[in-house]
Amino acid sequence: MARRPVVLVAPRWMPESMRGEERVAPLEAIADCFVDAILAAGGLPLMMAITTDEDVIDAYVDMADGVAVPGGPDVNPARWGSTIPYDPALLCEQRDAFEFPLVRRALERDVPLFTTCRGTQLLNVALGGTLCVDVPSLGAREGMVQWRHVGILNGPAHPIEVEEGSLLQRALGGARTAQVNSAHHCCVSALGEGVRLVARATDGVPEAIEVPERRFCLGVQWHPEYTWGQLETDFNLWRSFVNACR
Repeated sequence: MARRPVVLVAPRWMPESMRGEERVAPLEAIADCFVDAILAAGGLPLMMAITTDEDVIDAYVDMADGVAVPGGPDVNPARWGSTIPYDPALLCEQRDAFEFPLVRRALERDVPLFTTCRGTQLLNVALGGTLCVDVPSLGAREGMVQWRHVGILNGPAHPIEVEEGSLLQRALGGARTAQVNSAHHCCVSALGEGVRLVARATDGVPEAIEVPERRFCLGVQWHPEYTWGQLETDFNLWRSFVNACR
């Protein structure tokens, strides 16, 4: 059997908790549907350790055929220079401190990179872009009502429109439209250096970005790890990413 490409997965981080009078250490974990999507596409998922040691990050990237960064808490607005007060309960400094250098290393070395939701927002900020932290404030295109963008993971929430000739179109199997799920209140705003916006929801909300100068660097705002088993376009995303890793 052909060797499976190694896909590094940046883990989620859950804070310390209490069990009675005992402290339970913070948890680092991956959602099983994320792992299953990579396995089904032919990859070998490997969970990373959250670290700020850049030598360790380098060692990880050296062994990687690809890197995947999942969703989670908001990216700290201070990362793009915002001074507006922000609820710290919505943030995760541990992930920011780890994922920014990880994404930059992957980009520098042109390792295939696939991001979802928060990961996509972080990718844009890592390249000098900004985020909208309140999707409802964007409103909708003329004649449209904004779709529901929060809290629909296990089935389609709305359609997206895909740019002709984009990596995303190829990764979806040639589709110019697709149904996607949705669970976000932030999205990309000003695009980072070299970033191309390649999909919007039909209400106008940004849904996907890519970096054309890299051989595979794609970020989607939705969560295809939840719907790859029912939506062919989402499974095509995972297969295209793993094929790029291969």
